Amino acid sequence: MRLRALLDTDALGLRLLGGEDELNRTVRGVMTTDLRDPSRYLSGGELVLTGLAWRRDAADSEPFVRILVQAGVAALAAGEAELGDVPEDLAVACARHRLPLFAVHESVAFATITEHVVRQVSGERAGDLAAVVDRHRRMMTSGPAGGGPDVVLDLLGSDLDLRAWVLSPTGRLIAGPKPAGPGLAPDACAKLAAEHLAAVRTGRRGPHRVIMGQTTYSLFPIRSAGRAPQVPRTPQAAQATRDVRESVLSDWLLAVEADAGDWADERLDLLQGVTQLIAVERDRRDAARTVRRRLAQEVLELVQTGAAPAEIAARLRVAAPVLLPGLGAAPHWQVVVARVEWDDGGPAAGPVAQSLLEEILVDPLATGPEPSDRIAVAHTGDEAIALVPLPSVSSEHDGSETDVLADALLAAVREPLSSGLDGDGRLTLGVSAAVHSAEGLRGALEEARHARRVAAARPGRVCAAGHQELASHVLLLPFVPDDVRKAFTARLLDPLRDYDRRHRAELIPTLEAFLDCDGSWTRCAARLHLHVNTLRYRVGRIEQLTSRDLSRLEDKLDFFLALRMS
Repeated sequence: MRLRALLDTDALGLRLLGGEDELNRTVRGVMTTDLRDPSRYLSGGELVLTGLAWRRDAADSEPFVRILVQAGVAALAAGEAELGDVPEDLAVACARHRLPLFAVHESVAFATITEHVVRQVSGERAGDLAAVVDRHRRMMTSGPAGGGPDVVLDLLGSDLDLRAWVLSPTGRLIAGPKPAGPGLAPDACAKLAAEHLAAVRTGRRGPHRVIMGQTTYSLFPIRSAGRAPQVPRTPQAAQATRDVRESVLSDWLLAVEADAGDWADERLDLLQGVTQLIAVERDRRDAARTVRRRLAQEVLELVQTGAAPAEIAARLRVAAPVLLPGLGAAPHWQVVVARVEWDDGGPAAGPVAQSLLEEILVDPLATGPEPSDRIAVAHTGDEAIALVPLPSVSSEHDGSETDVLADALLAAVREPLSSGLDGDGRLTLGVSAAVHSAEGLRGALEEARHARRVAAARPGRVCAAGHQELASHVLLLPFVPDDVRKAFTARLLDPLRDYDRRHRAELIPTLEAFLDCDGSWTRCAARLHLHVNTLRYRVGRIEQLTSRDLSRLEDKLDFFLALRMS
């Protein structure tokens, strides 16, 4: 806005004291100060409001005005509430430096002027940014990408003073403001993603408001251009619910550090346009995965149909340069299997599992600006299968140091995914060991599938298991028939549970601690904060009630398995 527009606004009570020839200057902001040197808080183009508390005598005016001019401010407005008329020495200094000077009537609060300027400047910036966003959208939809989400976030920061981040549904940071400044911590990203998924699943309209500590964020969904899922509002909207579940676990989100609850419609429309622009980039990245998905599908079909190892190896030689460009030696390979299951059947789970697995595998494999270039994921039925290349290592190592580990795979994404699946869905994953050649892929696929079944036997919405667990009792437990499990645990543990219920004796916790301590009386007593004699009394009661002897390995093993299956 121009200085002349401020002078023409009667409600502001401004009176021009000097600088009539400079009224076409542009005002880009407003600042109130009574500091003798406010330069550190000025960036240029401001209307500076002052109550003149910095002025002790006439000699102070000249250096104060000089500082403002050097900072590039648009004009100075001095209040008349404290000193009455604006001092002549200030008017002389402003005239000498060609700085427009206004007097503010004592009946007008600085807050009134500030609010007016901010509203006008913000509206103009929003209009300018909307035009830029529209041009950028046209460029991106008709030609190569225009710089990706980072460019749009830079526009939000420079033109609207909004800090914003693009996040994946798993809480991965895809793009952020520049210069970076204080960023979002990984746990904050995960929390925002979880809140967003929960809000979308329950049908709340965006933007979604989230408060973390002293900061308020507004979350805007970024939906792919071809998808506009309907939000369920009634129990009869079953098909709409399925649409949401097909997309909510794959769509990105825009987290803005602001409370959008009191924004004008124009600004909300602008942010919706920004999300549509970022969605174009999302669709481009998704399309870039087509080649990798096709490679994985071809290799998977060869493995499952029993093709000759030489034929599989030939296909892997084609895949390796695509997934690990520039790698000289053939990589090792690992297989990760994922399955999404809906309690009510739900939408087609294979594509959902494929999108989730592609996203989950990004963090453990991060290598540069587009880390997902290293993975290839196919889907068959309700199952998604990832072919993961690992850099080959020297022969004296088995490659385990480069493996994707099941526990690490879900460490950062369990919270948001649990929110996205809460109420009617589960995600289970299995991870194979690394194999050196095509001959090992069929075994790796079966190993990953077995590990996934072990994960499926565990409680929770999001679970994973690795190949290391297949050499443990945990491989056997999930496949014991339910009636056998119940009978076995009841025979051993029900007498202890009944006794605990009647006497509050805590025999079950004591048994668990005793086995965890490998039968060590002193370590177990220390863990439970008991005297050793008290611990011996409890163990004796356990043996009496169950007719077992906890000094015998066989009986310890039976109790251990019963506790695991309970």
